[in-house]
Amino acid sequence: MSDLPKGWSIPDQDHLRINDITCLSDNWYHLYRVGFDLKRSDGTWQTQEREAYERGNGAGILLYNRGDRTVILTRQFRLPSFVNGNEDGMLIEVPAGLLDDRDPASAVIAEVEEETGYKIGKPRLVFDLFMSPGSVTERLHLFVAEVSRDHRKGDGGGLHHEGEDIDVLEIPFTDLIPMMADGRIRDAKTVILLQHALLTKLID
Repeated sequence: MSDLPKGWSIPDQDHLRINDITCLSDNWYHLYRVGFDLKRSDGTWQTQEREAYERGNGAGILLYNRGDRTVILTRQFRLPSFVNGNEDGMLIEVPAGLLDDRDPASAVIAEVEEETGYKIGKPRLVFDLFMSPGSVTERLHLFVAEVSRDHRKGDGGGLHHEGEDIDVLEIPFTDLIPMMADGRIRDAKTVILLQHALLTKLID
């Protein structure tokens, strides 16, 4: 099919026929309605229609300080969480952002400096995940990097013209499991990276 949305790739498949793609909204990101025929496990074909939200791919990173036995996280207001039961709308998260045509490592290095003031070298990729594949096209590249106090070169806080007002948090290793257990940390990408770090003994 020609004229695919930017960033989309639809290779030929024996079990799938794309019939049409309609843009429903391009106000901020893009919402598409896709009509397709899907070959079911019993061999019959079924016509279906789904919506897919295209916001671009992203990257996030866990910064851990073995010397001080802390991790560097952020806290900011997230409207979608606020309207769905997060009382004050504030979420504790790893630094993260959209790729915006950058490679994942370069993007996450820039996001770290903007959000936390830390300048880091090459991060290590640990996951490439679809975070909400039922409705959102986004792939999230998740990294880890070890830091020390010497890596912090600025205050961070995000970009004012993008509406960011980000608090930088330094949280002891010993507080992480209790904070995930009681819901103080409930952002999915952050929980995934923290659990990875605990399981692989990056932090203990």
